[in-house]
Amino acid sequence: MLIGLLPTSARGRVPTDPNNYPFQLAAILSDRLRAAKQELVTQWLARITARVAISTKRVFPTHELLNHIPLLIEGIAGYLKRPERDIDAKAPVVAKAMELGALRHTQGFDAYELLKEYEMLGAIIFAFLTDTAETIPGDFARRDFLVCWERLGQAMELIRQATVSHFLRLSSTQINERENRLRKFNRTVAHELKNNVTAITAASTALAEQWIAPEERKEFDQIIARNAESLRHALENLESLSRTQADSRHCRNVMLPEAASEAVRELEDAAKAKRVNVRVADDLPPIEVDAAVVELCLMNYVSNGIKYSDEAKPERWVSIAATVEGPDTERDREVVIRVTDNGIGIPADRREQLFHEFYRAHDETVTEAAGTGLGLSIVRETVESIGGRAWAEFPADTGTVFAFSVPSRRREDIQAIKGSTTSSPEKADRP
Repeated sequence: MLIGLLPTSARGRVPTDPNNYPFQLAAILSDRLRAAKQELVTQWLARITARVAISTKRVFPTHELLNHIPLLIEGIAGYLKRPERDIDAKAPVVAKAMELGALRHTQGFDAYELLKEYEMLGAIIFAFLTDTAETIPGDFARRDFLVCWERLGQAMELIRQATVSHFLRLSSTQINERENRLRKFNRTVAHELKNNVTAITAASTALAEQWIAPEERKEFDQIIARNAESLRHALENLESLSRTQADSRHCRNVMLPEAASEAVRELEDAAKAKRVNVRVADDLPPIEVDAAVVELCLMNYVSNGIKYSDEAKPERWVSIAATVEGPDTERDREVVIRVTDNGIGIPADRREQLFHEFYRAHDETVTEAAGTGLGLSIVRETVESIGGRAWAEFPADTGTVFAFSVPSRRREDIQAIKGSTTSSPEKADRP
């Protein structure tokens, strides 16, 4: 907590009076800090990985990024040794700090986690220098140590500000892009709703005429039903988006099996109407997930599985399963949720664009299935906003597998999974 308690004067460019600066002590502390930088980085890395379930290779996935931290410590040591030096926007150490902010943004970290990392680094450095002070020969005044400590605190705060400010700028850009897409989505949905209402109104007016033949009445009934279904899908997308926006400010976590059950419950009537059996695996990992995100993704995936079920098959089903995968050199530990169906599948030439906005793979072949073509793009955008990903897999035999992942960095999740497999040994033996 040392960094967070710094006075306001330490949070900007603060000149140090060279006439009163303890150069000899500062040089000793600076040199020892440089000599111990690799050891300090190792301690920091160990603390980060002990706090979150993430591979050390993923904290800094390349040697270049791992070398950022010794360079940050070098910058702090140089700032301590030379009181005339200021850390400004052009300083190399600031560039390295900004790159760390960019990495954490890409990995889906939040600002709190980033601040905790710097709190850990500050605690490690101050603890090291406190121990070092006990071994320094000579009789240095207490004031000299306090001046060095203040100078060190200034350096830590300025570097932290550079990292967090860049992280927040990137987050702000991402939010602005999301808002622009939402405005585009709202315009599109408003236009589609208007078209649906116009079609329903026209068909209803025609049905009121006595001269309409029975065959034509049936056609108008189908127009009303089709457009009403399209209205329902558009409203469901709007409801899902509003739910994720609200929960991004007031995040509500639930257990994964609970989120899956709620999504299935919401689609129970649609599944019965299409005679599709929706089943949930009984070994879903007992871990906490963001309720809004997971339910939105599952409802979109399961809804598609129901909508594009194969009527030629006597048994139609959609299944939900999940595993915890990683961490490895490519990705952090994550919960991967897969929704598999035995439906009509996706033509090979339509697969690349599946997650694009307004794209419908079966728009020409399955005309009775209403929709906006936005469901999968909403899934992708939603999970990517929290550091996850969305994709599809295509079995050789039939059907489709739609999958998404969400980060799982909490140590409590690992313990919950271990406890679940220990209490159910038959599950642990499964391949």
